[in-house]
Amino acid sequence: MINAKDSKNTFYLLNQKKDIPIVFIHGVGLNHTIWEPQIDVFDNTVLAYDILGHGKTPLNKDNISFDDFSNQLISLVDELEMKKIHLVGFSIGSLIARNFATKYNDRLKSLTLLCSIFNRNQEQQQIVKDRFELVKKSKTLSKQALNRWFTDDYLEKHPNTYEKIRSILEKNNMENFLNIYQLFVNHKDNEQFEKIKTKTLIITGEGDIGSTPKMSENLSKVINNSKVKIISKGKHLCSIECADDVNMAIKKHIQDA
Repeated sequence: MINAKDSKNTFYLLNQKKDIPIVFIHGVGLNHTIWEPQIDVFDNTVLAYDILGHGKTPLNKDNISFDDFSNQLISLVDELEMKKIHLVGFSIGSLIARNFATKYNDRLKSLTLLCSIFNRNQEQQQIVKDRFELVKKSKTLSKQALNRWFTDDYLEKHPNTYEKIRSILEKNNMENFLNIYQLFVNHKDNEQFEKIKTKTLIITGEGDIGSTPKMSENLSKVINNSKVKIISKGKHLCSIECADDVNMAIKKHIQDA
């Protein structure tokens, strides 16, 4: 049964089934609906929610940190009485998941980091900063993001997906977006990775220029008990474009955890 609810100002979608729940964290500028290709395909209970300042979840403070997002998540899973979870984070959601894992490793059965940045070089860092300044100046989100997130062939064959993601981006509260996006832009990979002891899967698309395969490989070197899966022909939103491959990798991971 799928329930959409508001819990302490956090909007979430819960597909109640059985076994240890899988919790999905979306990326910046998006909302819980990007996980539609994942909602029904797992035998586990699936929880997808809107992070602070996104979708129907408000942001009630100016100085936001990754700890705030971890606090949001632990409050939600505690309220839902989820003792252990499989956690899946995408893009900035993977940074939230990394933060959460360093604080609440004992609550995790497994961890999946999907399209996660790590050790951006000077050029990569500058590209992200320039993109942030452009959005800050124009107060709009560029549709070019979709060309970074999907292959041209996929967008041509799936115009409805293009329109759905474009619509989500356009509905963002820009003040909230910029406040949160700057966390991503300025992130220094300073998590205490040694505290992440749960079995970890690091996934990215082979064509993801922002969260590259090399980043995933380097990230795996600092997280014990981790492995890397590169999605062939995938880009940043490979969880949608290459959903079958991503879902299969996550299923195997949580089964082995």
